[in-house]
Amino acid sequence: VLEGMQAGLSWKLVLDKRENFRKAFCGFDPVKVARFTKRDIGRLLGDSGIIRNRLKILAAINNAKRFLEVQKEFGTFDLYIWGFIGGEPIHSGLRSFSNMPARTPLSDHISKDLRARGFKFVGSTVVYSHMQATGMVNDHLVTCFRYGELGGGTN
Repeated sequence: VLEGMQAGLSWKLVLDKRENFRKAFCGFDPVKVARFTKRDIGRLLGDSGIIRNRLKILAAINNAKRFLEVQKEFGTFDLYIWGFIGGEPIHSGLRSFSNMPARTPLSDHISKDLRARGFKFVGSTVVYSHMQATGMVNDHLVTCFRYGELGGGTN
């Protein structure tokens, strides 16, 4: 939900509203969100604590349904998404923030696959952000203590 809501906006804006989103979207439970009705959509559009973009709200509900389909096909969404990288994080070895990508050929590929499955608001930049947030890619600078802690080797 949060990644899709962030599209075109700042992360600070979205993260400042994170708890409101959590409450509005039933703790991000995909089973519950997938069952949202027109009444729920109206409730969300009237909730000043979240981003009230109709297309993004509809996309979040749609994506919950697609998420459940992927779970059914692969067993878990985790197996699906991590399957793109063989289950092991990518360690980018960045030495400067100026070299940090907003997207990569891999995020382009995953985005294309998600869109083919019917997901919305999953452009390559949104997908790369998800990859960073879930640890699929370790974009800590090699000089950061976390880089090594996350398996990126010694700095």
